[in-house]
Amino acid sequence: MFKRLASAVCAVLLTAVPAHANEGNVRKAFEARFPTMKVESITRMPFPGLYEIVFDGQVVYTDEKLTYLMSGNLFDLRSTQERNLTRERRDQIASGALVNAQANAIKRVKGNGKRVVYTFEDPNCGYCKELQKELNKMTDITVYTFLLPILSPDSAEKSKAVWCAKDRGRAWDDLMNKAALPANAVRTCATPLEDNQRLAQRFGVRGTPAVFLANGQQVGGYLPADKLEQALAALR
Repeated sequence: MFKRLASAVCAVLLTAVPAHANEGNVRKAFEARFPTMKVESITRMPFPGLYEIVFDGQVVYTDEKLTYLMSGNLFDLRSTQERNLTRERRDQIASGALVNAQANAIKRVKGNGKRVVYTFEDPNCGYCKELQKELNKMTDITVYTFLLPILSPDSAEKSKAVWCAKDRGRAWDDLMNKAALPANAVRTCATPLEDNQRLAQRFGVRGTPAVFLANGQQVGGYLPADKLEQALAALR
């Protein structure tokens, strides 16, 4: 039923949109209709007449004249194993955004550090502490942790104390493993907490922990080490 419906949608797109469509026309139409939204990219899809618009990390689809605007998953059924093109694109966008934001995260390297994981965590998050125990079991991994103080009134102060510490990685480990803040903690340095909040909102992160892989895929919240190992192995 799903494949028949998808095929019917593609057939409509094939006949309903002018052949001379281009990304410039789509951008002009979108920006005229939604002037407050920042367009990040316009891409012609592999289906005639269909265009992808990325704005604020969101992915939608339309025709050249912006007659229709579609939100949801777009599947490619041309191969034996259907592909979720929308999910792939969202992961790609997330991957680039995470790389660009690495300077705003606490970086910890174990072993050769070749495998990369990104986490969003609150210092008062119980499951974040459990996640830390699982990460301690792993090696050959680099973990970028974005501090996201959203759970308790003092989450922001604890986050500032960790970020302003001379050794942020050690300060975070001590807090999550021993519930100990750095001695004579300083909380007046510039922090990326607001930027982290915006990044989390961009990805739809509303709770902690949230775990992302290097390809931008979100693999859940708390994960035991063996499950995270499986997710990392699947990237190879």
